[in-house]
Amino acid sequence: MSGRRTKRTVTRRSRSRAAVIAASIAVALSGCSGPSDEPATTPSRSAPLSTAQAGAVASLGEPVELTTGLEAPWGLTFLPDGSALVSERISGEIVRIPAEGGDPRTVGVVPDMHVSSEGGLLGIAASPEFATDRTVFASVSGEDQNRIVALTIAGDYRSLTVDRVLLDGIQTADRHHGGRIVVGPDGHLWIGTGDAFEPENAATDDSLNGKILRIAVDGSVPEDNPGSSPIYSSGHRNVQGIAFGPDGTPYASELGHRTWDEVNVLRAGADYGWPETEGIAGSTGEAPIATIHPDEASPSGVAYAEGSLWIGALGGRRLWQLPVEGGTAVADPIDHLVGDHGRIRTVEVAPDGALWLVTSNTDRATWGGTDPRPGDDRILRVEVKQR
Repeated sequence: MSGRRTKRTVTRRSRSRAAVIAASIAVALSGCSGPSDEPATTPSRSAPLSTAQAGAVASLGEPVELTTGLEAPWGLTFLPDGSALVSERISGEIVRIPAEGGDPRTVGVVPDMHVSSEGGLLGIAASPEFATDRTVFASVSGEDQNRIVALTIAGDYRSLTVDRVLLDGIQTADRHHGGRIVVGPDGHLWIGTGDAFEPENAATDDSLNGKILRIAVDGSVPEDNPGSSPIYSSGHRNVQGIAFGPDGTPYASELGHRTWDEVNVLRAGADYGWPETEGIAGSTGEAPIATIHPDEASPSGVAYAEGSLWIGALGGRRLWQLPVEGGTAVADPIDHLVGDHGRIRTVEVAPDGALWLVTSNTDRATWGGTDPRPGDDRILRVEVKQR
C-alpha cells in the first residue's frame, strides 16, 4: 500500500437515526482511551424491555470454568475435534485447550511479532479445511507493519510454522490495531483493523487501517469486493469483533472514543463515519444498529447464538446481549455477568452451542486494566437457553 493518504471524493451518506437503538448508560473513559481523555456528560439508562421483547430473549446458564492460567489471551478458534486454539498477545504463543477444558498446552510461538500497548499476536481463525490442511490464520503486529499470515500446525500440536503472508501493509502503531479475524460463511477471511491512532486513516482510501478487510484464504481479493481492493468497508475506529447471523448478515463491534461504542451491520463499500461521526454523535456514514457508552462496554469479541449477538466488554467488564433479526436490533442491549469476571476479550460459540468466554485481566499493558484474580486469565463455558 502506498504511504500517500488520499481522502475520499465520495460524499458520506447521511444516516437515519431512527434505525439506532441506543443503550444510554453512564459515561466515563473508554477502555481503549488514554488518560488525557475527558468524560462526556451522563445520560439516563434506556427503558426496560417490554413483555413481548423479554419473552423472545435467550437467557444464560451459570458460567463453568474450563481453563485457568492463560497469559493475556486474545483470540480463540475451535478445531474439528472440539478442542480450541488460543492466541496469547504478549508471549506470541498459541496454546491448545481440550474440548472438555483443562490445562493449556503450548503448540508454538509465532515469530517476528512486535508487542506494543495493544499489539502482538491478536486474532486467530482455523481454516474450514483444518482437518486436511492444518492451517490457522492469524493477525500479527510487526515492528514496521501488521500482517495476516497463514500458519501450519503440526499433526502432534507441538509446533507451528509460518506458511505464508496473505496480506501486509497494514499500518502499525502503539494502539488501535483491531485484530479480529474470522472465516465468514462465504469462505473468505474478514478482518477488523484499527485506525493506528491516526483517525484520518479510517476515511482514507489508500490505507488499510480503520477498515473491514475481506480476502480469500489464499490472500487474493474476492471478485465481488468493492473497488477490487481488500477493503470491504471503511470509517471504523477500532474493530475487535466480527460475527455472522444465520442468514449470513455480518455484524461488527467497534470501540468508540469518548461517547459511543457501536454495533454495526457491515455493507459492501459502506462508510461508517469515523472520525467525523462517533455512534449517534454526528450525521455521516452508516448508522449503527446499537450504541453503548464506552465505560459500560469497550466491546471486543462478538458471537451469534439463539437470536442474539453476545459481545464481550473490556472496560465494561461484562457480557452484552443484543437481540437481532435480519440485520436489525429487535430489543435494547442487555448486560450479564456485570463485574463478575473482569474484562471479557473474546466470545465464541462452541460446537455444542455453548459460549466460551475468554477473560483479559492479565493484559495489563492495555487501558482499562483489571487486577488479575487467582487463576486469571481463564475460559468460561456458558450455556445459552432460548426462553
